[in-house]
Amino acid sequence: MTMTGCGSSGSGPSDDSHNSGDSPNGQASTPAPHSPTPQAASPVRLCADLISYWAEQDLAGSQWAGLDWEQKGLSNEQYEIYDDIVQAARTERKRHGAPAAKALIKRLAERRCAAANGATHSSENWRPPT
Repeated sequence: MTMTGCGSSGSGPSDDSHNSGDSPNGQASTPAPHSPTPQAASPVRLCADLISYWAEQDLAGSQWAGLDWEQKGLSNEQYEIYDDIVQAARTERKRHGAPAAKALIKRLAERRCAAANGATHSSENWRPPT
């Protein structure tokens, strides 16, 4: 009796449970070597996204809002921006509500991160992406 590692032995999933990207012979297809890879986000985009995320967590009173700047993945300069934005967002929330505060967070994070070119070089622990 000959056993092989491929083919239908009855112990694997049936043909109709394969992913839609499977090849006709039943084996999972792999991406073509020329498939586009996702582009890495710019330092400015990463800065704005990180600060916006953490500022919104702080505004919502999330249990994670109390993490320090390193645990949040922020540089020293990003943390300064974050702190300023959180203070402004709290004031905005008191005046105009949470949706206005969230919109302010996004606007200020994008503006401040762009002005600081991502604000990444201020931390002695920061390393450029590889």
